[in-house]
Amino acid sequence: MKKLSLILIGLLLVPTLFLTSCDRGDDLTTGGVTAEPTFTLLKEYMIDNQLDINNVISNPAGIKFVVGAPALADYDAAAFKVKYYIMDIRSANSYGTSHIDGAINVAFGDILTQAANKGNKQLLVVCYTGQTACYATALLRMYGHPNAQALKWGMTGWSETTDSWTAKVGDVGSDSSNWSYGSAPALGIYSDPVLSSLSVDGAEILRKRVEDVVAAGFKTASNADVVASPSDYFINNFFSETDYTGFGHISGAHRISPLTLANGEYKNLDDSAKVVTYCYTGQTSAVVTACLRVLGYDAYSLTFGMNGLNHSSSQWASNHWGVDSHAKGLPLVN
Repeated sequence: MKKLSLILIGLLLVPTLFLTSCDRGDDLTTGGVTAEPTFTLLKEYMIDNQLDINNVISNPAGIKFVVGAPALADYDAAAFKVKYYIMDIRSANSYGTSHIDGAINVAFGDILTQAANKGNKQLLVVCYTGQTACYATALLRMYGHPNAQALKWGMTGWSETTDSWTAKVGDVGSDSSNWSYGSAPALGIYSDPVLSSLSVDGAEILRKRVEDVVAAGFKTASNADVVASPSDYFINNFFSETDYTGFGHISGAHRISPLTLANGEYKNLDDSAKVVTYCYTGQTSAVVTACLRVLGYDAYSLTFGMNGLNHSSSQWASNHWGVDSHAKGLPLVN
């Protein structure tokens, strides 16, 4: 009787252990063969299929994730509509007030299904400042649209009548006591994020991860919040060493650039922290954040980048809103 009870307990424990292992994303053993963790399967698939973070920023053909609005003298509305399938992800009210000729209004959560209707056109995603559109573009690239692009600076770069940038630039960082011009702190080595999936197919894992990240919406962190409490985050300044010290940086910010899976720089990101990335405009950091979210990090893009942190700096060479970058005065329809 005692032996029978032990057998029954054992039978009850087996499925419990199996389900617990799946939930944690641990290795699964089938027929004596141990499968790779989900994160490893995803990482290897992205590397093998040229979807590493650097290849999302600029695809293997050299097409960058972002494209600027054309000069007014070069703009041909008919030709622009032939080339691009334009998805305007702003609110229905903003779209209804004015938009680019040929653009369709698409909710952020619908970008993956809507993109399937592009035909032979190139995807162009448009938002207010370019930040949300760049996040969307990265996800579209990972979902099978490697040539997708975002409109740089968003609708602000298209027309001064849709300006969402000018009021947002400033010196939130450099005016704070939590601003530094010192060297970057030493980098640590951290564990891989833990992902759960019943699939062992890299393509299927990536597809589902992208869909889940789209459903969760764009993840940003306010520049004022991060500057006020930098120790609450793992901050990565996605700059060159020269600009890291030249502009200054949020106190304690790391400098991990380049950041790839293949070369292992991702290991320098703290998988247990809120990972905040910032760049010059918030647009490249949005792409990096989308990639990190897909990979399982609790990642956020700092709003408005250095344009909101130290707009008055003399270090600027490009990407400076209102100085070298401005609205093109292009026509809109309503």
